[in-house]
Amino acid sequence: MKLGYVILYVQDVERAVAFYERAFGLARRFVHESNQYAEMETGATALAFVSESLAGSHGFSFRASRPSEPAAAVEIALTTPDVPAAFEVAVAAGAAAVSAPKTKPWGQTVAYVRDLDGFLVELCTPMG
Repeated sequence: MKLGYVILYVQDVERAVAFYERAFGLARRFVHESNQYAEMETGATALAFVSESLAGSHGFSFRASRPSEPAAAVEIALTTPDVPAAFEVAVAAGAAAVSAPKTKPWGQTVAYVRDLDGFLVELCTPMG
């Protein structure tokens, strides 16, 4: 098995795509003409967005992510050599600051923000 993609269920796919472009410098790989599904260029494993309305048609329930509620027990981690600069860009683009950049005991620099839908995004230097 290989991890093919990670999907976030969002209120507005186009808004999420535009935000991830501005906040994290990601490029859109694919946006379906219905604006119900999109993928971002993130390396071997794609980050994708599905509208909550489409996700609801899959036959199972889910808890929608909202910025006014505690973050879900999951995060998206994006690596960058310059975490402080990435953190500032993300916050300027509308991300909610959660934790400013800090160097961890193992030498990695890590910061956290939340996106427009309330998903937790870790910004970190690569390991190794």
